Amino acid sequence: MTPPNATGTPRIPGPAALPVVGNLFEVLGASQETSIEFAEDYHAKYGGMFALDVLGTRQIFASEHALVAEMCSSPLWSKKVHDAIDQVRDFGGDGLFTAYNEEPNWGKAHRLLMPAFGTMAMKDYFGQMLDIAEQMMVRWERFGPDVEIDVAEDMTRLTLDTIALCAFDVRFNSFYSENHHPFVGAMVGALTEAGLRSERLPGVQPFMVGTNRRYREDIATMRQITQDIVTARAGRPVDQRPDDLLERMLSAADPLTGEKLSEENVQYQLATFLIAGHETTSGLLSFATHKLLTHPDVLAKAREVVDEVLGDRTPEFADLAKLGYIGQVLRETLRLHPTAPAFALSPSEDTTLGGYDIAAGESVMVMLPTLHTDPAVWPEPTRFDPDRFSPERMDEIPEYAWMPFGHGARACIGRPFALQEATLVLAMMLQRFDIALTDPGYELKIAESLTIKPKNLTIHAANRLSHTQLRTDATAPASAPAPAPARKASAAATPPADAHGTPMLVLYGSNGGSSEGLARTIAGDGAARGWHTRVASLDEATADLPTAGPVVIVTSSYNGTPPDNAKRFVDWLTTTGPDLSGVEYLVLGCGSLDWAATYQRVPTLIDDAMTAAGATRIRERGATDARTDFFGDWERWYQPLWPELSEHYQIEDTAPTGPRYRIASTSQPAAHREEATAIVLENRELVRGDSPRSKRHLELRLPEGMTYRTGDYLSVLPQNHPELVTRMLTRLALPGDELVTIDSDAPSGRIPVGVPVRVDDLLTRHVDLTAPATQGVLASLAETTRCPPERAELEKLASPEQADTIRQRRFSLLDLLEMFASCEVDLAWVIERLPAPRARQYSISSAAETQTEVALTVSVIEGPALSGTGTYRGAASSYLQRVQPGDRLTVTLASPTEHFRPPAQNSIPAIMIAAGSGIAPFRGFINARHARATGGEPAGETVLFFGCQHPDWDDLYAEEFATYEAAGTLRVHRAYSRKPDGEVRYVQHRLWAERDSILDLIEQGAHVYVCGDVTGMGPAVEETLTRIGQDVHGPNWLTELSQTGRYATDLF
Repeated sequence: MTPPNATGTPRIPGPAALPVVGNLFEVLGASQETSIEFAEDYHAKYGGMFALDVLGTRQIFASEHALVAEMCSSPLWSKKVHDAIDQVRDFGGDGLFTAYNEEPNWGKAHRLLMPAFGTMAMKDYFGQMLDIAEQMMVRWERFGPDVEIDVAEDMTRLTLDTIALCAFDVRFNSFYSENHHPFVGAMVGALTEAGLRSERLPGVQPFMVGTNRRYREDIATMRQITQDIVTARAGRPVDQRPDDLLERMLSAADPLTGEKLSEENVQYQLATFLIAGHETTSGLLSFATHKLLTHPDVLAKAREVVDEVLGDRTPEFADLAKLGYIGQVLRETLRLHPTAPAFALSPSEDTTLGGYDIAAGESVMVMLPTLHTDPAVWPEPTRFDPDRFSPERMDEIPEYAWMPFGHGARACIGRPFALQEATLVLAMMLQRFDIALTDPGYELKIAESLTIKPKNLTIHAANRLSHTQLRTDATAPASAPAPAPARKASAAATPPADAHGTPMLVLYGSNGGSSEGLARTIAGDGAARGWHTRVASLDEATADLPTAGPVVIVTSSYNGTPPDNAKRFVDWLTTTGPDLSGVEYLVLGCGSLDWAATYQRVPTLIDDAMTAAGATRIRERGATDARTDFFGDWERWYQPLWPELSEHYQIEDTAPTGPRYRIASTSQPAAHREEATAIVLENRELVRGDSPRSKRHLELRLPEGMTYRTGDYLSVLPQNHPELVTRMLTRLALPGDELVTIDSDAPSGRIPVGVPVRVDDLLTRHVDLTAPATQGVLASLAETTRCPPERAELEKLASPEQADTIRQRRFSLLDLLEMFASCEVDLAWVIERLPAPRARQYSISSAAETQTEVALTVSVIEGPALSGTGTYRGAASSYLQRVQPGDRLTVTLASPTEHFRPPAQNSIPAIMIAAGSGIAPFRGFINARHARATGGEPAGETVLFFGCQHPDWDDLYAEEFATYEAAGTLRVHRAYSRKPDGEVRYVQHRLWAERDSILDLIEQGAHVYVCGDVTGMGPAVEETLTRIGQDVHGPNWLTELSQTGRYATDLF
């Protein structure tokens, strides 16, 4: 029995430790060749969890599935950058792999780069993957059957060249040199040394002069290579730069913060992707080769599948979905030989694991080789059996039993890329060569740095099928239908008299972009078929589902939870008990069976909850599986959609055959507009110093008869920026002051029909020039050019596989018209394809108790356009930035959820939590409560938690709030991300620091309010509040508080 520790609780099993040095000599004197063998031996000796003491520091290892599942299923545990990985920060910095969880650049890079590895992006990489794979195949052909091929070396050449070409448009040409690219030698040296440094005794490193010099030289080599890549890209004309991973790193802005990656971080990301993007995949292919050669039955079956699918032709993208058995071989290889064999987890507070005490911040190493061979999960655990991963048996694999790509938010984002590349290469090897071990008696040995590969594995490759014998099919199967081609701009026909205009709301929940891309394809096609379509995120439709027409929902899951832009919707749907009688809907779920335990969890949850709430399912839920045949699943679900909907709604499935609008010049004066407008009284800048984003304070006089309540929203209808209007007028060769009249047999209501209007006014007020172009618009645009190359390019962009690219770059119709000068369009064609301006809601930041004028607090969105053309300006925020006193705005009032208002009784305490412009409603709350308190009403405490960047930049309304604090009606706790107070950097950190006072106010009946962004601040605050109260009030205390009206959020 393991003796207890000093506290009386059981001590984690492990060898007895000596005073001071602990188990140091045992570790240094280990006979095992690799750390994996060391861990496996200790696992066999001490069980699924053991600990070592090295110089007073406890090192914990966990390998049993039950223990790993206990950690991974708890929100207390997250990735820890352990000692060996911490050393890699010398050259990986705060790149995705080596960044600490709390470092801002991890979140920024993750949000920016995830879409580049989404399922729909994979097709774009196929041609380049095939290019590099073909180079290796030709090299092997020319070597002939007698040459020894070092498998790991050639797979390293292959995967390095592939990631460099796909991600950075750089050719390393490794197969045209006898020696590896310099990056490989430097990387291997640096990784090996980083691992060794984590194992050396303190104080030894400074004396290893030669080792240190080589380490610095290796790092310098890698940095020079990444710098050369960035410099070469910067020297290319913008219009000649590919839309690849590097371009996203250099040009794109984080959708959450609006910030771009720094030049230093870009180099760290380059190094990260060059290392992680090739090192583990080359190991996977090398181990898979060994497994096939030592398991002839598996090799025979794999070759049979390859021959059946590929025959004697060059592989195509659509073939990958049919090579399921090759995917099984790779997954089983990763089970037995996970090429990144360990990761560390750490709890955020003191806890237990398997009954043993674990301190907050302490690391637990998850050893994948032993986890993946836990006999409690895997029968005959050491036997190589790809059928474990067959579709019929995937459901048998418990969650957290197979994790070669890591866990949770810090899992490898390149998983789809790696598996696609490995599937293609392994299939081509088997198609083209008979392979055999050069030494039939070869015994597998492991070469270990921070990753693992087979050591000294060599093969002979005899040609089965020469590259000169391969044929290429003339046609490739379509992966998904493009939106129906729209009518030509020159056509002059009337829309069909029976155009139905049935409403259709298309909603998406999407982190990586695939679900949104499919949703926009559906909406674009629907509009071309006469439906009145609207696209929005699920969160935008919270508590607002229509009963007219179908609601089409396309969503994925994210580690079993809703995507960031679907969380509010799912919470509302599952916790508030809405009555959805009369709503008709259908659901398409996107996912991957690599995560069998959570596959389709959110789509299924939404589907079942909609039915339970009284909605009518008009089509069985569809499902796409990125692991097998994503595009095929989509195509099979999509093709019968329109006929089925037409039959259900008894409408004809036909598209209009002519333009909606006809425009003619006129000499009549422009019509006078009579609208309810607010008058701008004041517009001033709120931020100072080096703040990267403008924030404005506006005061408005509402139209006569319009009054507001504290906590209301003001909806503002924006106008297009004058620069955009000028660009569109220039492209159409029209004078802005020309008066026209518009006629239509099918008016939409957004375009002024039958009255004179100036062209510049039409483009300023009645259409949205910033709206991203849909796939339907692209297809329509392709019909307007007589230039074959430009038409081909537009048709390519209009294809469903380009939907993610178009969405990511946010090309507007104006951008595309400027890019493709041969397109012949007129004003009528343009306004038909532009959506109406969308009103934006802003929380009113004044109190009705103190003033009749409305105040707004607006964060201005502005930065380089993702399309690469000019500057992107948020339509509404930039409009509000430039309005002047005396200008008139078209506005309406809207109410929040009823609980998002100050407590009815001023004596009830109020806790308000905000970041940035999320402070807007709380300024109104604070003003109202201050006025009521100074007017004699009993006052409960008013507490504001506010997060911003810097006290000298954007500490909004600080002077105003100081007067209230002096009067005793307000207490403010701040967090500054650019000037942290110890560990307090964000508002959630300040909440945790003040947790005792928060609990005291809760006991006094306080109401809690949160306002901020839905993807970052909102979830972090909710998680922190849950932790603050769970010990006293239970884990569901926030839900219970919400149900009683004491917890309300406004997340955007």
